[in-house]
Amino acid sequence: MTTTPTKGAGVATPKRSSLQRSGDWARRMPLLPAMALVLIVTQLPFVVTIIASFMNWNAYYPEERGFGGLANYKTVLTDPGARKAIWVTVLLTAAVVIISLFLGLCIALLLDRKFRGQGIVRTMMITPFLIVPVAAALLWKHALYNPEYGLFNGMLTKLFGKGAAQPDWISQHPMWSIIFAIVWQWTPFMMLILLAGLQSRPMDVVEAARIDGASSWQIFTNMTLPHLRTYIELAGLLGSIYVVQNFDHVFTITGGGLGTANLPYYIYQTFYTAHDYGLASAAGVIVVILTNIVSTIALRTVFSIFREEKR
Repeated sequence: MTTTPTKGAGVATPKRSSLQRSGDWARRMPLLPAMALVLIVTQLPFVVTIIASFMNWNAYYPEERGFGGLANYKTVLTDPGARKAIWVTVLLTAAVVIISLFLGLCIALLLDRKFRGQGIVRTMMITPFLIVPVAAALLWKHALYNPEYGLFNGMLTKLFGKGAAQPDWISQHPMWSIIFAIVWQWTPFMMLILLAGLQSRPMDVVEAARIDGASSWQIFTNMTLPHLRTYIELAGLLGSIYVVQNFDHVFTITGGGLGTANLPYYIYQTFYTAHDYGLASAAGVIVVILTNIVSTIALRTVFSIFREEKR
């Protein structure tokens, strides 16, 4: 094999022959159609969205369509409705992730032990996560929250008699109604990740701590929680990526009313009701940027888990 010296060094590197390069292309050729399809399906619509975000494009005023620069982005960041939607999105995401993490950790600790029917219980616990979000939202809106025949008010009647208060849960507590419905669906996801973290603990070290007289609380605070820190971060980041895009529960339970319109619903309303495609595209690009930031942090957390396991 012929070699050519590298510039500024006395080390020779092998020169790739045309036969080797053709072999590399032969291995890559079968992947090109799939790669082209992925680029067309995922990246082309996003490029069109970016282009539309810089345009004045409202279906009600077709004669005014044209290049608008950063005007749509300025409108999204200064519009009171958009700022309120951003705040609702942050509040909704933070509440759902924190409550789901806490409940998921509690359930994971309960399931991290041997008992009869363990497999059945674990399967039942992850069932809410497998339900279609719209179906889950409809279940909570009609079967649980309904003031006339919902389960919650029925339980109040059973416990306190027919004179018990019959609150309209959605009207009186709209934000919490959405939060609890999403928490119910996302707690199993958090539980699975944290349960995997619990089962990766070095049990010989835990047993040694028990023999030395450490209490269950000391083992949990000094050994279990530090070990679960990376898994808690991963679960929180992945949950944030998906919850920040939640549209189904807001649309189904409250219809975006009563101060519950988040950023995805704001985009839907801008696009579908106001037919302002440029403004909706700008808001969509902002959501993608924020989601990518969280996704990048999540990927780094995943890689850090792999590095720790290799050690």
